[in-house]
Amino acid sequence: MGVIGIVKGLANFAAIVLSNTKPALPQKKTNGASLLGTLLFPLIPFMLTNNPLPDGYPWGKLTDSGTNPYIGYPKTGVTRYYDFTISRGLIAPDGYEREVLLVNGAFPGPLIEANWGDMIVVNVKNNITNPEDGTAIHWHGFLQTETPWEDGAPGISQCPIPPGTSYRYEFLASLYGSTWYHAHYSAQYAGGLVGPMVIHGPTQAKYDVDLGPILLSDWYHKEYHDIVEEMLKPNGSPRVVSDNNLINGKMNFDCSTVAPGDRTPCTNNAGISKFKFQIGKTHRLRLVNTGGDGVQRFTIDGHTLTVIAEDFTPVKPYKTNMVILGVGQRTDVLVTANVGKPDSAFWMRSNLTNCSPNRQPNAVAAVYYDKADTDKAPTSQAWNIPEDPTCTNEDLAKTEPLYPMKVPNPTYTQTMEIELFKNASDVTLWKFNGVSMRTHYNEPVLLVANEGNFTFPREWNVVNYYSNSSVRIIVRNRSAGPHPMHLHGHNPYILHEGPGDWDGTITRPSNPHRRDVHIVRGNGHLVMQFDGNPGIWAFHCHIVWHASGGFLANLVVEPKKVDWMRIPRDVERNCRAWDWWTRFNVVPQIDSGA
Repeated sequence: MGVIGIVKGLANFAAIVLSNTKPALPQKKTNGASLLGTLLFPLIPFMLTNNPLPDGYPWGKLTDSGTNPYIGYPKTGVTRYYDFTISRGLIAPDGYEREVLLVNGAFPGPLIEANWGDMIVVNVKNNITNPEDGTAIHWHGFLQTETPWEDGAPGISQCPIPPGTSYRYEFLASLYGSTWYHAHYSAQYAGGLVGPMVIHGPTQAKYDVDLGPILLSDWYHKEYHDIVEEMLKPNGSPRVVSDNNLINGKMNFDCSTVAPGDRTPCTNNAGISKFKFQIGKTHRLRLVNTGGDGVQRFTIDGHTLTVIAEDFTPVKPYKTNMVILGVGQRTDVLVTANVGKPDSAFWMRSNLTNCSPNRQPNAVAAVYYDKADTDKAPTSQAWNIPEDPTCTNEDLAKTEPLYPMKVPNPTYTQTMEIELFKNASDVTLWKFNGVSMRTHYNEPVLLVANEGNFTFPREWNVVNYYSNSSVRIIVRNRSAGPHPMHLHGHNPYILHEGPGDWDGTITRPSNPHRRDVHIVRGNGHLVMQFDGNPGIWAFHCHIVWHASGGFLANLVVEPKKVDWMRIPRDVERNCRAWDWWTRFNVVPQIDSGA
């Protein structure tokens, strides 16, 4: 028998034991229209070829180590079109049945795929009912150069999409690699509104098979709005406890642990994700932490992982047995199927760290070699890797971008502190840079600034960097837990991370790491720097419950250029539709709205 996992330190937990991996529920019942996590999900091509191929590639002679991706990106002239309908559906990703926000009837949502330099157009229809709700989609990690209104942050770059209407996003894939899209409206994405994205680009890495996205996510049995309401009531707790952990939207749940009196349908052994390895071949896996809170520790029993990219940055390859991912982070790894026999099977594992409040932290999927019985549970043993109590990312000295970029001297340096506090109503909230942010859905900061008004209410937490071309931010964490810090519209230099105050040291100033999410440890510091991309950009903790509690700042970059921007009429038209809808409907914005 294969033991899926044992939660250390949690009382009354029964280990989930499998003799086989036959699912008790059909895929439609656990994940709707999604094929992710099944052996029917197609392999990912090395590039899309239904387009011009100058010099054999859509991006021509550009390379991962010889091309500055921020100024040297191609424009292929090709547009990829997608249509999304957002709705609620009753499914059971881990066997516990609940209403989930679906994209085209699927959880996780459909894969968006493009080549480096393609335009991506997504028409999003809001069909959320019972109850109706607004929404907006953020395309995580995209720079949105010259299109900040397509960033998908309501109250910042756009108004929410009102129920029964559609909004068309159009943006350039100016970076390449693995990423995801997700709702950026309240804590909505924790209710299921997520999906993978793959942007094909040049790579020196040698591999035979691209298995595609592997989404790692903590999971909650309560509706996101109910969780936020409970968290933000007087004397509520900021610690939100997840119920399970998923790989590609699937995992089993021990239904005997359901609370007494909860009559929600629950099915044991609902089904786990499965993957096929080809013996002797090297496989690319695109890991993405799409969770609400949890830091993930990813391993495959007996197999070494070679890291080739982190977020949208190709890195010099390094080997490891375990990858740490905070919420929003991505890591591309290569794995060679050279362990055991052609009929071997192994556990893929992703475990939530002790920094992440959880009831069941262990997710598994089954990895089968060519001739293995895909209904039989693996019996492999987990790597013995002690957990780092700081829950931080890999040492910055180990993660070096392939394309070298020296960090410039900053034109402005600012320290931004993270604080947890109680307001006058005994509600526990977060302050970032001295303010607990609350957005105004009807007045997006970008649209207000585009009218020449740069005086904002304090609660919008707007920081204006004026004409500064290179801004250094020292994040000082005054709280005990880690935070995955995400900056929209940029792929910033990560200069240093560590305990206490920053001592001025920069890790490899000739070529510091670059990524759009990095973890700052509890009571520690994170130093990052970005070169100006005109727009209004959210900078926030990617723990969805922390952002709901006010942990977000809006950064104004090059305001004169923001003032001059010609924002498409569709953006204004969507705001008029939202204004009209809110005249007759109360928006239950009980949190920051971010």
